[in-house]
Amino acid sequence: MRRLRGATRSSMPNHEKPCRKDPPKTTGEDMSDQDTQEKTDFGQILAEFEQEAPAKRDDPAVGQKVSGQILSIGEEWGFVDLGTKSEGRIAAAELKDAEGNLTVKEGDTLEATVSGTDPETGALLLRRRAGGKGKRPAEVVPEIRQAYEAGLPVEALVTGLNKGGAEAQLYGMRAFCPLSQLDLRYVEDPQKFIGQKLMFKINRLEEGNRGGRGPNIVLSRRQLLEEEQQTRASETRQKLHVGAVLKGKVTSLTTYGAFIDLGGIEGMLHVSEIGHTRTAHPQDVFTIGQEVEVQVIKIEKGKDEKRPERISLSRRSLERDPWRDAVSRFPEGTESTGRVVRLESFGAFVELAPGLEGLVHISEMGAGRRLNHAREAVQLGQDVQVKVLGVDTTRRRISLSMAAVGGGEDRDRSGERDRDRERDDYEPAGRGAGSSSAGPGGFGSMADFFSRSKRR
Repeated sequence: MRRLRGATRSSMPNHEKPCRKDPPKTTGEDMSDQDTQEKTDFGQILAEFEQEAPAKRDDPAVGQKVSGQILSIGEEWGFVDLGTKSEGRIAAAELKDAEGNLTVKEGDTLEATVSGTDPETGALLLRRRAGGKGKRPAEVVPEIRQAYEAGLPVEALVTGLNKGGAEAQLYGMRAFCPLSQLDLRYVEDPQKFIGQKLMFKINRLEEGNRGGRGPNIVLSRRQLLEEEQQTRASETRQKLHVGAVLKGKVTSLTTYGAFIDLGGIEGMLHVSEIGHTRTAHPQDVFTIGQEVEVQVIKIEKGKDEKRPERISLSRRSLERDPWRDAVSRFPEGTESTGRVVRLESFGAFVELAPGLEGLVHISEMGAGRRLNHAREAVQLGQDVQVKVLGVDTTRRRISLSMAAVGGGEDRDRSGERDRDRERDDYEPAGRGAGSSSAGPGGFGSMADFFSRSKRR
């Protein structure tokens, strides 16, 4: 007994070591409560997930334009997430170029038009453009009709011109596009479209009524361009405000300015806002299609529903004002070379630098001769040497002189010379020194009178 009392736990036989207690057995009632709790937790998690997930929109109608992310591309079909209840499906051939190479990849955004619904899967059938290439007329006509009803764009080749517009080949079928529907604006030279493959919308489709002739197909490129323009305009309006600096393209030129496409919306760049340099005509600076950067300086309400706003633009406001450092560049007394840019009866305007013009008064350019107009001394475009007499940055004026160049007579002596010339013109000849005329107050001799008449 003593040995048992003094024995350690490790020396005890295995059957005498204390054993771990087994967990209590679970009854059927406990299992039922556990299942109920798990189902409640799962239901709660699912409800929270559905609340956090974006709500799916209703399926779009046939003919409606949609945009979505490409999920996968197989050999025959591409699948698109449109954010709607039904998934989009598009033929893989429409995602390839003429050589059979894919033009998009998974994850790209795809814009297409709903052409129908798959009756078996319920998927939305999508198309980027109408088909028909390589098919017989009997197969093409239904394709064209479907494109007409769904509003799908079609590709046609412009083959010629007639009195009313352009002739085109649409998958082997003859089609017609009125001249007014060939572009957004009046087309002055429609010949440039011949031989081009362009995207159109079918405006009218009428069945032929004699001789087995195909349907009458009337196309419109303008309608398609206007739809694209409206889409771009809505995006542009979000960033349109006075002071905004935008990039655009020159669409047309007039004598008073240039029209700039800002992205579906046109603005007017007046000739006076093209730059600090004097511009005779916008075509001297811009060409059609040229990309320019401009600033919005005014937005007014438009009178046309298609153009709800009138936008005034400026390119000059983005340039450095040359008058800011005019005094330092051309201080009083500086002699410089300038170009004659304008002639008036009172003098000539000379450009010293881009955006900086000065006036040479007619009294500062005669070189000893009396002038009635500045063109008697200089010509437009002529380079002349001038001397700066003064710079007024507030009134933006620079006074120049041609007579004072090279240390010539100053303004006061020039003025005296002009007055002397004027007096000589109106007084009898020979009043000066060395004449044989009578003294002060006299009228001169008859010989002097005839001598002066002879010289004239």
